[in-house]
Amino acid sequence: MAPVIQELKRHTDKVESVVCVTAQHREMLDSVLDTFRIRPEYDMDLMYPGQTLDTITANILKNLDKILKKEHPDFILVHGDTTTTFAAALSAFYHKIPFGHVEAGLRTYNLASPYPEEANRQMVSNLAQLHFTPTMTTLKNLLREGKPADKIFVTGNTVIDALKTTVKEEFSHPALDWAGERRILLLTAHRRENWGAPLCRIFEAVGELTRRYEDICVICPCHPNPVVESMARKIFDHNKSVRLTEPLEVTEFHNIIKRSYLVMTDSGGIQEEAPSLDKPVLVVRDTTERPEGIKAGTLKLVGTAKENIIKETSRLLDSKEAYEEMSRAENPYGDGNASKRITEAIIKYYK
Repeated sequence: MAPVIQELKRHTDKVESVVCVTAQHREMLDSVLDTFRIRPEYDMDLMYPGQTLDTITANILKNLDKILKKEHPDFILVHGDTTTTFAAALSAFYHKIPFGHVEAGLRTYNLASPYPEEANRQMVSNLAQLHFTPTMTTLKNLLREGKPADKIFVTGNTVIDALKTTVKEEFSHPALDWAGERRILLLTAHRRENWGAPLCRIFEAVGELTRRYEDICVICPCHPNPVVESMARKIFDHNKSVRLTEPLEVTEFHNIIKRSYLVMTDSGGIQEEAPSLDKPVLVVRDTTERPEGIKAGTLKLVGTAKENIIKETSRLLDSKEAYEEMSRAENPYGDGNASKRITEAIIKYYK
């Protein structure tokens, strides 16, 4: 959402924008706010140890009720498929305030994968007045669900906009110094549906790969959830080819993607960011809401079976042709101007 906020600030003659954050993930949010020099007018600061989906939702509704009564906004923007997104959309509906959904129309049509994100985005779409979709595929999803065509705008994804300001020609980081000349496998894993045995299999597969290939190393920014971090530290303990780090600030993360050999992830946005930087992505999930990437060849859905992860990663490590086929595939997620299109659509809507 950061590039959208920045674009709205360029149109102060037409739009007065107010930024509200929930801090559902405090540490991860703060690095983004610092990078993009965003100072929210409202910070709910809701994160606390052991938070649940129920308590996050309830606390957002309680806090937003006060904020919306004070501000009386004409329009609200929400992004993506988090619990914050759903709760904010529900609050907008309760207050009868129209809202727009950025990154709309992504679907797996499996409510258990990803969980709870798939349910969140379907519910948000049923409440939104404007839908800002990243691709034609996401547009078609919404049309099939009966959303009005004149309320849907294909904009590209704003994460591509962000790369324009974060990726640097000159960049250094201790993790890159540690990697040296080795090929870097960048690993992120945090999805709730992967907690437990699937996450264990993913980490064990990566550990086995480091034993088979002496010329690779793994950089793994650990998600702050203790379920993820504790398992990562247990499995990668004493593995000198794996470096666990704190969650990376967004500029650090984008630049490490740029300098990696390939990316293994169960994240959503990284499936779009990495191909924009010409990096193959192995998706360690059983489903993806980004079939455009599969079709284009920028992504490979490998699941969470240990043997298949090793097989598909080895194919990219061993075959120059297979690697180049993925790294050179055209990214279908936009040209970096999504924020401009979103802002123009909002201004036009109110005209």
